[in-house]
Amino acid sequence: MSAAEEILDVVGGADNVVSLTHCATRLRFQLVDASNIDVAAVESIKGVMGAVPQAGERFQIIMGGAVQTYYEQINALPVMQGKRQLTDEELKAAARAGGVRGKFAWVDSFFEFLSDSFRPILGALLGASLFITFMALMASLGVIENWADGEQAALLAPGWQFINLMWQSVFVFLPLMVAYNASKKVGADPWVGFAVMALVMLPGFTALASHPDARPLEGSSAMVLDIFGIPLTIFSYNSQVFPPLLMAALLGPLYKLLKKLIPENLQLIFVPFLAMLVMLPVTAFIIGPIGIYVGIGLGGVLSAINGFSPLIFALVIPMLYPFLVPLGLHWPLNAIMLANISTYGEDFIQGPMGVWNFACFGATAGVLILAMRDKEVQMRQTATGALAAGLLGGISEPSLYGIHLRFKKIYPRMLVGCFVGGLTIGIGGMLAGGGVMTNAFVFTSLLTIPAFSNIPLYALSIAVAFGTAMMMVLIFDYRTPEQKAAARRAGAGLDEAPVVETKVIVVGDVETNQAKQWVAALGGEDNISAVQPIAETRVRVEVGDSSKVDAEALRRAGLAGAVEVSPGVWHLVAGLDAEQYAEGMRRRLASVAAAV
Repeated sequence: MSAAEEILDVVGGADNVVSLTHCATRLRFQLVDASNIDVAAVESIKGVMGAVPQAGERFQIIMGGAVQTYYEQINALPVMQGKRQLTDEELKAAARAGGVRGKFAWVDSFFEFLSDSFRPILGALLGASLFITFMALMASLGVIENWADGEQAALLAPGWQFINLMWQSVFVFLPLMVAYNASKKVGADPWVGFAVMALVMLPGFTALASHPDARPLEGSSAMVLDIFGIPLTIFSYNSQVFPPLLMAALLGPLYKLLKKLIPENLQLIFVPFLAMLVMLPVTAFIIGPIGIYVGIGLGGVLSAINGFSPLIFALVIPMLYPFLVPLGLHWPLNAIMLANISTYGEDFIQGPMGVWNFACFGATAGVLILAMRDKEVQMRQTATGALAAGLLGGISEPSLYGIHLRFKKIYPRMLVGCFVGGLTIGIGGMLAGGGVMTNAFVFTSLLTIPAFSNIPLYALSIAVAFGTAMMMVLIFDYRTPEQKAAARRAGAGLDEAPVVETKVIVVGDVETNQAKQWVAALGGEDNISAVQPIAETRVRVEVGDSSKVDAEALRRAGLAGAVEVSPGVWHLVAGLDAEQYAEGMRRRLASVAAAV
């Protein structure tokens, strides 16, 4: 059985899969029922770095850089052909159910819109960032002149000019890529969004700034030209991301309105035409300039904070990122970085951000060393893949989802690395008279170090963050004593049951009452032979006769789910208090048995 077949089987088979998508490192399943998935079984599959159960019957599997291959292999399986697709309402409900960003649907939708506008082009951005790093390295070694300065870049030898164009093919046309993805996300024709954004990127549009009637915009490098008596502000939209995002946000509702108003047999022609008729001038005259000013304004706010106290800024960014990335809240900052580079020619956020990344990778390195020492094969494989993805690609998700979010003791250790690294880059920047800057958007990895100014300070800061987080994990470990002992026994090949300390489990009135109802719904005390908490959120119950189990009564009694995973074995999805509920059920059974 291939890895793709194993993955599909362990999530419940094709009939349990409603939809499958993927991001940079994870397979994202929307399932009919996610309550009976064995996370340990998922993580034991070769190539899997970790698994992340989510609310709303969603389940994510971390595959690292090979995620696209696995995604294609799963979709190519015969049993996956002709799968029913989610309706719009189902998609909205699934995305918002138990939203990780809060209880407000619009907040969840906003960040989904941002992330899905950038996620599909991460590969292209990563590839282009390595070209940028190569050019920066050549410039730092004195092989070429300043490649980032337009005038000096034009004086490079033809071969170097060609190499310099290789990264520009991504970043210059980034607004078109974002426009396509964002338009697709809001339900509009993505090529219409692409075409609308392409208007302001045409050489002819930019050339309007050279018209004899054009005049400079006060306080700006932009030019203004009256078109039919209406002032048109002419900017360079290269690398801008806020204009296409705002354009798509308006195009989506407009597209849906036109589809409601225009008969179906005329929609193919008139919906795109009327959408473009409205959006082309609106984008050029209104949305485009607003988008640029939004980017400038947000970047200006962060720049003011950085100017007021570079040390505080250098501490806040790396301490904040570990909490933003798992929630997908880092996308607005990424957009601001791109806007800074497009507007000012440099960015000051990526240096401190690199500190957080390397603290994350350092914690992963500590986990890897401990896994090798304790001969934990599965964790060693996960940590090796995550560390390689981080150090070579600058991607933190395999480390976060595969390791850090699964072991709550890692975050405090990692945050110490973030703090010490941020302190280093902040104090170093103050002593050097300026912080770490970069004139290109890059993924902060070992390969992209040459893309930053003040390379010695940046290299020292990320090394300190990496080393501190790694040593914190090595010294204080990341597991509970029970997990540590189990890992060592598994590594030594011992099968005997672990010796654990006696633990007192406090069961309150709520758990006692719930346990009584659950026991009754499971067919009564005589029908239950064993009760055991498992997987932190579930209670495993063995019954003599499953026909006596009333699943609907269990749900009415407060359970999120009840699934018969095998004949006579039920899993009750009880939440984080599963251990207390299981103990309450055991005490209920014991009290009845004693009375008899």
